[in-house]
Amino acid sequence: MRSLKFVIHLVVCVLLSGCWDRTEINDLAFVMGTALDLTDDGHILCTLQIAIPSSTEGGKSGGESSKSYVIAVEGENGNEIHQKLQKKSSRHLFYSHRSVVFLSEKLAKHGIDNALDIFTHDPRNRLKTYLMVVKGGEARSILQLKSPLKPVPIEAVRGMEVSGEDVAVTLRDFYILYGSEGANPVVGVVEPELRSNDPEKQIFRVAGTAVFKDLKLSGILDEKETLGQMWVTGKLRFGYLTAKLPKGNGQVGMILNHVDRKIITQIQQDSVQFKIQLDGQGSLLENNTALDINEPANFQLIQKALEDAAKKQVQEFIFKIQKEFKVDSVGFGQEIYKNYPDEWSRLKDQWDMRFPEVDISIEVNLRVHGAGMIHSTFELRE
Repeated sequence: MRSLKFVIHLVVCVLLSGCWDRTEINDLAFVMGTALDLTDDGHILCTLQIAIPSSTEGGKSGGESSKSYVIAVEGENGNEIHQKLQKKSSRHLFYSHRSVVFLSEKLAKHGIDNALDIFTHDPRNRLKTYLMVVKGGEARSILQLKSPLKPVPIEAVRGMEVSGEDVAVTLRDFYILYGSEGANPVVGVVEPELRSNDPEKQIFRVAGTAVFKDLKLSGILDEKETLGQMWVTGKLRFGYLTAKLPKGNGQVGMILNHVDRKIITQIQQDSVQFKIQLDGQGSLLENNTALDINEPANFQLIQKALEDAAKKQVQEFIFKIQKEFKVDSVGFGQEIYKNYPDEWSRLKDQWDMRFPEVDISIEVNLRVHGAGMIHSTFELRE
């Protein structure tokens, strides 16, 4: 009898138990992207892009309808902003699906320490969210653009960012670099192309790399300089090179699909030197010259021109961060920290002043494979 009562009591407990703190999916608002702008009075304007579930669209078929909407509030700090945003939403804001956080160029130059502080403490924020700077204009303008290829526009930006030839930095990556010895963080840059006042006809593009120092934007690298940044830091997956041959003999182009790099550090007394060795392999994509690349001598000429072009491109990138920005975005100081820890303890307090003057040399070695389906230009046959 006691066993029967125990079984009945157990069954009742199982039937009555449940997840008392569970939130139903119908009560959630899925935040896909965030944009942070700086107002004229120094406050932060936060804009959220929220996905509209397909079940709430009334089963529309044919025609186009918006897959997302935006809400925005202004505040002095992250906690105040989050409270105001929640009051604007009838559903509980859910941030785990957020792909990108956009920062306006104006806010980035002002400083992002207050803007990003909430991301370090609030567990609702995923550190795998990508961080990007919007070049020119307001960050919230990106959330209002329409993408014909993705149901939610933010997913289109995320896809462009992680394509392999552009800088893709998450909040986690940014915090790690910021806290590292001898390195400064960088993030990707996106730029709207405003061809019309109609959001349906506006597009955007990934447009380089933003270099930070002390949580402030120091400058923006263009697309060619970004290739140098990624190659030297070992983050490049593939890229494109174009070279002009001497004496006006035309241009050639190749795609890099396998790259490597090595930084050799030398410290002698008070002299600091770095030697960057860049290796790359790829295929010839274009030959607008009158050279028959079946001839070994011509092929070597083309390869040498591509190596010289790559070296010049990386040199221009090094000049930009060393002489103009004066920011070590590569992590040369980190190389000293890893290889010469005692020397780094002596140099780290003065590295910001020493970095613009250190000697950096570059060596490029390329292996170009395949002449393609057409081995020479059409002009050769003519």
